[in-house]
Amino acid sequence: MSTLKLGNIGSLVTYDSSIKKMVSYKNIEIVINDDKVIDIGENLDNADSFIDCKQKLVTPGFVDCHTHPVFLDSREDEFHMRVSGGLSYEEISNNGGGISNSIKGVKNASESLLISKVKSRMDKFLFLGTTTVECKSGYGLDTKTELKSLRVIDEVNKQHKIDMIPTFMGAHDFPKEFINDKNSYVDLICDEMIPQVASQGIAKFNDVFCEKGYFSLSQSERILNVGRKYGLYPRMHADEFHDSSASKLAADLKVASADHLMKINCTGIEALASSGVIGTLLPGTTFFLGKHKYAPYKELEKNGVHIAIATDYNPGSCSIQSMPFIIMLSCIYFHMNILEAIKSSTYIAAKSLMMENEIGSIERGKKADILVWNLSRVEEIPYFIDSQPLNLILKNGKSIFTA
Repeated sequence: MSTLKLGNIGSLVTYDSSIKKMVSYKNIEIVINDDKVIDIGENLDNADSFIDCKQKLVTPGFVDCHTHPVFLDSREDEFHMRVSGGLSYEEISNNGGGISNSIKGVKNASESLLISKVKSRMDKFLFLGTTTVECKSGYGLDTKTELKSLRVIDEVNKQHKIDMIPTFMGAHDFPKEFINDKNSYVDLICDEMIPQVASQGIAKFNDVFCEKGYFSLSQSERILNVGRKYGLYPRMHADEFHDSSASKLAADLKVASADHLMKINCTGIEALASSGVIGTLLPGTTFFLGKHKYAPYKELEKNGVHIAIATDYNPGSCSIQSMPFIIMLSCIYFHMNILEAIKSSTYIAAKSLMMENEIGSIERGKKADILVWNLSRVEEIPYFIDSQPLNLILKNGKSIFTA
């Protein structure tokens, strides 16, 4: 196993779990052995090979902990219905658009075609500095297609340098045939889908869209509890369009992450804080849908909720794949400072995937997922948003992109 040293680093910005805060080191060096960081310090011993960082910024690779990448076609027509026709996402969904608009394509597409589509999407994620991405199913809504979607994620993960973390999301919406008998679809998820997903052995998480018009509190609780019984860790889409007390349920169930939270109330904030549940905020969705009320980051932070940020990349409500763009939105609309935004897009995002001991920061023993920027200061990341300011991307210690 060969060693690699990164030297002449201008600034290393990362979370340091030993002191539990973000740090910025000057004149530091990093040594990698195979796929892991083995040393960080000054004037380290020579390695088998050397990368001159030319006094530029170095950060961990981004961890995008909320995406929906398994779909066939984009839904740009719905975007124009919103911006030109004045229709809301909810109105489009109620008229046959939205999630249900993507289901037909995934059901009818071959696995090989979906693999090709998803692989191309992962290429772009990696090119933009995302080294680990959570990937949900949820555009099948029947057992056969949900299992197919998870196989697609698994196959691309085997072929691709990026790390993909699979999430089962059969509870993304209700199929048309169950629209007047929603509890029967919940029965199908619990009695058939989840056991077969668990037997398949690909998915790590089980996610539910707990929202008015989608899955109720009692339905969500049942689905998540059954998933947990079968070894699937729970996640939730919570309080996105309405204050439905979903965040309180997320806290009660101690899910890995409660996501969206645009309409969370004070009780929900306090519950998340006391339970230790991570809140994952998705400002790209609010921005892309043209809404003006962003999730209440300052209130969440003040109460001690740990916050991750992610893209929510999907074909309908957010086509953004760039974590630097999400950082920019977080700085502008959440008033996050840049170090908190980097922490939320790396270490806390990794924690929401229960992987903070492996990824999300540049520390000894962790995977060498490292970005070398063509920037000098971390404050420049949200400022130079219309360019690709990365010089080098290391994934598992291997160079996969060089400017």
